[in-house]
Amino acid sequence: VEHKTTPEEIRDLFAVAERDLKDSDVSGISSDPQLGLAYNAALQVGGAALAAAGYRASRERKHYVTLQSFAYTIGADAKLVARLDAFRKKRNVGDYERAGSTSPKEANELRELAKELRDKVRAWIEEYRPELLKLIKK
Repeated sequence: VEHKTTPEEIRDLFAVAERDLKDSDVSGISSDPQLGLAYNAALQVGGAALAAAGYRASRERKHYVTLQSFAYTIGADAKLVARLDAFRKKRNVGDYERAGSTSPKEANELRELAKELRDKVRAWIEEYRPELLKLIKK
């Protein structure tokens, strides 16, 4: 749906992503929540990109739509979007169906991917809507 964002909203979405990236790398917690935190970081930067483009995902299929939107905001290729969707499904299994379904390698892979997405989204916003980043320190 159409949405008018603010620098405050963009700052807050990036702050949640940064918190979750940091927390996803804490040793001593299992891989399922590590993956879930990295997934949420990717979701938040996807929301920031959508907001900068003038949209937000509606509640229905919000996660799916947000991840798919990377193709339209930062120009992510179909392979990347498919990887994100696979992680979305993996996260659902770990959160709702089966403990221990995520390997440390998978959690780390998504954490690194979320960091890349954060950087790409920030660069994209910097190019197309730089005024939205005025509250974020470089």
